[in-house]
Amino acid sequence: MPVKLIDARIPDFGVPAAGVDLPRGIYARRLDALLKARRASGIDTLLIYADREHSANLTWLTGFDPRFEEALLILPAGDVPTILAGPENLSRAQNATIEVSARLYPPFGLMGQDRTQTPDLEEVLTSAGIAAGQRVGVLGWKYFGPHEAKKPEAWFETPAYIIDTLRKIVGEQGRVVNANALTMDSSNGLRAINEVEQIAQFEYGAVMASEGLKALYRNFKPGMSEIAAVQAMGLGALPHSCHTMLSTGARLVGLNSPSGKIVERGDPLTSAVGYWGGLSSRIAFVVEDAAELPANAADWLERLAMPYFACAAEWYETIGIGVTGGTLDAIARKHLGTPFFNLILNPGHLIHLDEWMNTPVYPGSTETLRSGQAIQCDIIPAAGHPYYGANIEDGIALLDERGRAELRDKFPAVAARVEARRAFMADVLGIRLKPEVMPLSNLAAAYPPFLLAPDRLMAKR
Repeated sequence: MPVKLIDARIPDFGVPAAGVDLPRGIYARRLDALLKARRASGIDTLLIYADREHSANLTWLTGFDPRFEEALLILPAGDVPTILAGPENLSRAQNATIEVSARLYPPFGLMGQDRTQTPDLEEVLTSAGIAAGQRVGVLGWKYFGPHEAKKPEAWFETPAYIIDTLRKIVGEQGRVVNANALTMDSSNGLRAINEVEQIAQFEYGAVMASEGLKALYRNFKPGMSEIAAVQAMGLGALPHSCHTMLSTGARLVGLNSPSGKIVERGDPLTSAVGYWGGLSSRIAFVVEDAAELPANAADWLERLAMPYFACAAEWYETIGIGVTGGTLDAIARKHLGTPFFNLILNPGHLIHLDEWMNTPVYPGSTETLRSGQAIQCDIIPAAGHPYYGANIEDGIALLDERGRAELRDKFPAVAARVEARRAFMADVLGIRLKPEVMPLSNLAAAYPPFLLAPDRLMAKR
């Protein structure tokens, strides 16, 4: 087995006092790029729909994420964009980082609030620039492909009442199309490539998520409830990219939220914390060493966890600019491709304000990774009872030589933490990264398989 257990403490890589605020000029450049992409796609007007769960496209462009309510941005050719917002978000919409005309649309508010002054939606949209015969593109959070629909661009994940009204306005001579690929295509989408400032902002989310899991390892004691275990993480107040997950024992399912269940010695435990730009996840057994593993999973370390770490180590050493998504997928299937491991999901994806934006990693993918991408190591074997799984999910960014120089110049503390993580992965874990690979998490591929022994890590032999 090319993996061993070592005694090593995860270093204190440092925690920034605050995150990075993006300058307004970045948003202006994003708007210019989106309008250019609109013209190249033959689209007359773009709309971006957002709600609490799906706000990444709107936030990327405007810095505004609706809370409790929905919002709709209308980008016509040559006019000031209009944001429709509910009553609680109207003032926030007015403070968007690009010039907008913010207008109240009461149906976006919560149930029971006054809607007697609701304007006609058709009038609102036409006054914002939508007209008969136009080709209108709609962005929300998902697009579809030929395996799902005969006419993918006519499928929408946004509310039917908006799409129906748009179709009525543009008429038979116009078209309403799903335009999410403009921002979310895994190779060419505008959100697939990040500015150095955005990567620095993502590093803050990755740091805070990973520090939560580090605190779990340090503070956990058998007999705690799952809820108390999450409280021991000391989670902060950043916007989440997903709900906090923790489950143990017989109720262990990756996406479960914590319950009042008491966590007992010998239980398997999975947990994940995700903030904008960063998520960290681990699966471990609540034991101090392999001798305490359940009898029906006594070989979990050798049979599952160590092959998993070997796979992740090769993934990390292979990823880089110009590497194809198919190459990363093949690594996962080489190590974990048998029915026992039950490999699910894609072994790697782009991470952004949304936890999973899209992925170039799938069987046979010829999409090549590019400088500026933020990518999650997300290899998920789901072996089920009694082995459950293993997980060392964290994020990296890719930056070419010019990008790395810009990072050092603008964000020297971020660059210093990245270099310290790279050194730890090489010198302690035996994982040697290409120069362009920037680990963002303060766990930096560290995997203590036993929750009660946080200073016993897996490493390459």
